[in-house]
Amino acid sequence: MRITFLGHAGLFVETRHGTVLCDPWFTPAYFESWFPFPRNDTLDPERFARPDYLYVSHLHRDHFDPEWIARHVDTRARVLLPDFTVPYLEDSLRALGFTSFVRTDNAEPIDLEGLEVTIIAMNAPADGPLGDSALVLGDGTTRVLNQNDARPGDVPLLQRLGPYDGHFLQFSGAIWYPVAYDFPPDEKERLAREKRINQMARARQYVEWVGAAHVFPSAGPPCFLDAALEHLNDLDGEPTNIFPDQTVFLAELADHHLSGHLVVPGTVIELDGPRAHVDHPSVDVAHEPFAAKGPYLQRYRADWNDWMVERRRGWAVREHDVVAELAEWFEPLLTAAPITSAGIGGVVALEWEHAPGTGVAIDFVDSAVRPWTGEPAVYRVTLDRRLVESCIERHDDDWVNSLFLSCRFTAHRDGPFNEHVMTFFKALSPDRVAHIEASHRAARRADEHFDHDGWRVQRWCPHRQADLARFGEIEGTRLTCALHHWQWDLVTGRCITSDDPDKQLHCERVDESRPG
Repeated sequence: MRITFLGHAGLFVETRHGTVLCDPWFTPAYFESWFPFPRNDTLDPERFARPDYLYVSHLHRDHFDPEWIARHVDTRARVLLPDFTVPYLEDSLRALGFTSFVRTDNAEPIDLEGLEVTIIAMNAPADGPLGDSALVLGDGTTRVLNQNDARPGDVPLLQRLGPYDGHFLQFSGAIWYPVAYDFPPDEKERLAREKRINQMARARQYVEWVGAAHVFPSAGPPCFLDAALEHLNDLDGEPTNIFPDQTVFLAELADHHLSGHLVVPGTVIELDGPRAHVDHPSVDVAHEPFAAKGPYLQRYRADWNDWMVERRRGWAVREHDVVAELAEWFEPLLTAAPITSAGIGGVVALEWEHAPGTGVAIDFVDSAVRPWTGEPAVYRVTLDRRLVESCIERHDDDWVNSLFLSCRFTAHRDGPFNEHVMTFFKALSPDRVAHIEASHRAARRADEHFDHDGWRVQRWCPHRQADLARFGEIEGTRLTCALHHWQWDLVTGRCITSDDPDKQLHCERVDESRPG
């Protein structure tokens, strides 16, 4: 099996039974904030533009690049389709001209003329309607897990689909927390330090669980070339930066007696069962982005500066009556989302950065949108009004996958994280809201338990439905889900991380049969 690394989560896999193009991302994403790192704009797309199969793990724009796919990928490719509960990925690819789809069942291998394909699909409410997925490819000699940035909660299932010769996975940040928040400096540094440690620890745990012969850190980090965001780049291994690069994670693996391979855009990996040969485009191309990152990013920025300036001009082509237009759009959604609205239970404010104290109030109690004039809000986002106007012009029904991942805002919240806020902003259409609400109702079942250290605990995490029998760590009367580091008090069942009542954990002392 021959694998050419295309940057970020992009792979071009050549096997004896066909070729697979995975998650090609070349167009900067999220309001021109995220750029592939190391840069991949010098690769020749003709080398991988006519695959037998196309796999897009999910619709986040650092995995699904419609501009690039429309220009370069032959639409005769057969699309490997995850078993998502909603059709948005298929609809998006049909809109680009693809007509042949290989439908898969979750975690069930299929044989494509000798190429074994298995897709693990994730449809938890916190994933939003877009879903997420991981891919297993086997050609009879070599087996590869392309985990990209998916976080499968069923580890025994993942292990049963092995053993693996190659493992590609995310290790770095792909979020705006805590970097976009207005936490006090000391608190923000503490949270960022914990985030950096936790995300690499989670990736290392997957490496240990999967046990592949060869590990290839991928799917991040992005880099930030806009001057307003360049402080997000990890230039010197700063322990409070949530975007560590590949060399940092490789050192983390080495510290725990594990090993991995550095790959950059253009690196070719030859896998023959457990044997591997890694060939970089050149030594300089492989190491310069990490050894001299500052100058490297300066040149990268200079090459793309005119493009960034032009794209920023197109954020909004006219001024909008934002309150009236969002009221018309959002108020029917608020009415149709009682579980989500109850979970938020207050106002989310969009505050204009050039006019502090003014903006839009989205009221999840009264199901109304009105002007915001500074009243208390459970969540406040301060941002450039043009970003919201752009979302209105495009009728963007997933602001997480555009506005929030851009990191072009400052957020304020009182109290712990409220997952319902971002779940709402992922579901800004009637069908998406209906899916989210139905998912929340289904997730409320908690009748499957496991016993551990004298406690009987519901098996599936109330946050992301991870298997707590595998991910749950109990210390005293506190349970931590290692997948996202959410915590519960076993005596009361109360979630320590979030005040969302839907995140209550069902538990009891086995020996005393006293409800928690």
